[in-house]
Amino acid sequence: MRHVIFRVEKERYGLPLAAVREVVVPPERFSRVPRAPEAVAGVMNLRGRVVTVVELRQLLGLPDGSTPPARVVLLDRGRRDLGLLVTDVDGIEEVERVGSAPGKAVPAVRGVARLKGLAVTVLDPEGLDSAVVGLITAPQK
Repeated sequence: MRHVIFRVEKERYGLPLAAVREVVVPPERFSRVPRAPEAVAGVMNLRGRVVTVVELRQLLGLPDGSTPPARVVLLDRGRRDLGLLVTDVDGIEEVERVGSAPGKAVPAVRGVARLKGLAVTVLDPEGLDSAVVGLITAPQK
């Protein structure tokens, strides 16, 4: 199955190609959403559609990095527009086997695959969507 491979810092991630609508360069600034969780970078206007953009690093609980995000991976979620802010996109690759991820199960992670000798964390589009919905609907502190 073909996957879009992208990075958050030096870590490589993949999403099934069918789950990705497109990859775009983020605007210089996002419109902030009042009282939104910290992981929500804001919203952007993309050809007349309002897209909620989430920092994947924060959604997955990764530490802050030194490389600024340079791409937005837009998920194909039907009527809801969701963008993931990532460091960069490496391209589209064929991923043959996805094994279980070591450690604690995370709904947004489907498993781990080997690609050209390197590990790629394969994300689950439905799990990501659920994580974002849970993030946004959770009571804010």
